Amino acid sequence: MILVTACGSNSSNNSTGTNSGTNTAEEGSAEGKLKVVLLIPGTLGDKSFFDAANNGLQKVKAELGAETKVVEMGTDKTKWEPTFNDIAAEEWDVIISGGSEITEMFNATAEANPDKKFINYDTDIEEAPANMYNMSYSTNEVSFLAGAVAALATKSDMPNANPENVIGFVGGMDIPGINAFLVGYIQGAQYVDPDVKVAVSYAGDFVNPAKGKELSLIQYNSGVDVIFNVAGGTGLGIFDAAKEKTKYAIGVDSDQAALLKDTDPEKANLIVTSAIKKIDSAILGAVTKIQDGTLEMGKRDVLGFVEEGVGIAENDIYKDVFPADLQAKVEEVKQKLINKEVTVDNAMGMETSEVEAIRNAVKP
Repeated sequence: MILVTACGSNSSNNSTGTNSGTNTAEEGSAEGKLKVVLLIPGTLGDKSFFDAANNGLQKVKAELGAETKVVEMGTDKTKWEPTFNDIAAEEWDVIISGGSEITEMFNATAEANPDKKFINYDTDIEEAPANMYNMSYSTNEVSFLAGAVAALATKSDMPNANPENVIGFVGGMDIPGINAFLVGYIQGAQYVDPDVKVAVSYAGDFVNPAKGKELSLIQYNSGVDVIFNVAGGTGLGIFDAAKEKTKYAIGVDSDQAALLKDTDPEKANLIVTSAIKKIDSAILGAVTKIQDGTLEMGKRDVLGFVEEGVGIAENDIYKDVFPADLQAKVEEVKQKLINKEVTVDNAMGMETSEVEAIRNAVKP
């Protein structure tokens, strides 16, 4: 997914030391430990993309005993490249960042520092320097499953579903990385119900919860009863709107219901499931292989259901809110995806006109 940025908070309750900019406190300075740093092109607090990466770094520290640091680079893109270069000049063994938007400058930093290893935890760009390992995720396939959930929910007897056969999608921007989610979502919804309609909105921003709420309220008021969030920090406003209108939502990247259930259980209980990129596990797995000397550098791996790189949240809320017979239907669809019995198109290889045609075909 092309850079889903966080909401604007610089505060974090995570155990890994964090600060904005490059003035971040280091942890665990004992010699002999693998030294791993994570550079966030934004800020933590989105309960999604960036927080998932930070969770991965915490696992690296806890499970591998590594010395770790996370740097929140902020949303000023002019500061990203200097920060990459500054960090590369320090004594870190592994430097991690993520997003197609940073890939070009991150690759340049890797090429200039061949003695260090780099991981891009989410990029759609295949080329990688010899000391870089890239990952991406089958977002089109996991979104297909999210679309199946939404289409089944809107036609169900769930208490907050209405008679209208319309579901929603709110994306951060009208760009290929977001539309990869959209196309999969539409196709998954149509797979279980060819007559379903999909309302689509783009916020033009990944860090504007107020805009996310505004667009979501418009959709809910028009008859939508479940909205798929693919908008980073902006998407937090979708959950605000869902709570206000007592309608459903589907999260993205992380299990967003789990992240909200302690602070706002009423809101969390409206998030039927989330389309998860298992970024935390992917980061831990890659760093583990670096430590073992088994990671093949200079390549990009695409992680799907088979590789356990994606999945939907099947948490207690999903099991309680989403009827058991519908869960069984979703499981059938998932197995067909795993067995490659269903092929999902990928907007990353589409012309803009193709994506537009798909959107228009399901427009309410």
